Amino acid sequence: MSTRVLLVDDDADIREALGQTLELADLNPTVAGSFVAAKDYLTPGFDGVVVSDIRMPGRDGFYLLDYVREVDPDLPVILLTGEADIPMAVRGMSAGAYDFLEKPCAPQDFVATVRRALAARHLALENRKLKAALAASDAAARLLPGGSRPAEGLRGQVRRAARMPGAVLITGVPGADLQTVAEALHALSDGCKGPFLTISAAIWDQDVFQAAAGGTLFVDDIASLDRAAQLSLLGALTAGASTRLVAGAYSDLAQNVADGGFDAALLRHLEMHQVRLPPLQDRIPDIPVLFQHYAQIAADGSGASVPDVLPDYMAHLMMQDWQGDALALKHIATRFVNGIEGEAAETGLGLADQMAQMERALLVAALRRHQGRATQTAKSLQLPRKTFYDKLAKHGLRPDAYRR
Repeated sequence: MSTRVLLVDDDADIREALGQTLELADLNPTVAGSFVAAKDYLTPGFDGVVVSDIRMPGRDGFYLLDYVREVDPDLPVILLTGEADIPMAVRGMSAGAYDFLEKPCAPQDFVATVRRALAARHLALENRKLKAALAASDAAARLLPGGSRPAEGLRGQVRRAARMPGAVLITGVPGADLQTVAEALHALSDGCKGPFLTISAAIWDQDVFQAAAGGTLFVDDIASLDRAAQLSLLGALTAGASTRLVAGAYSDLAQNVADGGFDAALLRHLEMHQVRLPPLQDRIPDIPVLFQHYAQIAADGSGASVPDVLPDYMAHLMMQDWQGDALALKHIATRFVNGIEGEAAETGLGLADQMAQMERALLVAALRRHQGRATQTAKSLQLPRKTFYDKLAKHGLRPDAYRR
């Protein structure tokens, strides 16, 4: 565990005394006489803690605390003051200080507080490393980014389906990126070291099923399989083949069965485990991270770098209807990296108008996600009911228009 302590105090005598106290306790102090002198040490990677006087010329201890909270909220800051000041202590603690000590304080109390803060810092950094390692090893987090509730739900579905044996059916709207979902499912499954093969149902070849033995075969748009291919695939599944079938569908397979276009027994195999990919229109808040994700994939493939994305352009993307869903966004991200997309995104609107359009897009996405149920939509947006209806009226939206 680190023993680093950044000690900030404008009084040289106090700096020296406190520094000696820390050294006698086998801690490793770095001293600074002002915020400016301390600033360069205040980074997210700093593995120690900060001890700062409050009353200093220029930038005081509260300014330093606010700065640290912006740089790294998990970096403990212990504030010192020369007199007992309850309001000041309350202000410091409410602003996020780890602790508040009165000068002069007993050496044992000072060192004990610093050691507790160091232990808290160590735990925070270890948890951060663990989360980073988990995200790096979790194909669902890596391949299916996004912080929205639908995105979190999708990753949960994929993780559950990956743990279960048998075929999996992935459904989505036309243009949904079902193949990437299938890749994540394969990477999380017991057969992850086996092959991952993809084929469009329109060009089905029975040999590809055997080629994917020990791994995963993704059949895109499985509703397009002709009747003979459906029966062949059903026979392979019932024979206990080692290939795991993951099927993608953009239509209602149950309706296809009712219409006589899809085999009911094959559908029963596929329905054992299902993953529903929510449409991009229901994940408007995820568009910035998805765009960056797709742009990075395109850049990695071409050896290029991802250009800076201007806020005006991102606002433009978030206001689109996205009938082409994620594959349309992926196409635009590729064109953006290649320098043939992006210039047309200038909206010519001021900040207030752009914010209004983005607010409308988020309201529409939430209404669609909750099928026009006003109470659930308002709750998901964390809006009071009256505020929610005021915003609907402002943008000319009616919940009943989104009921299915």
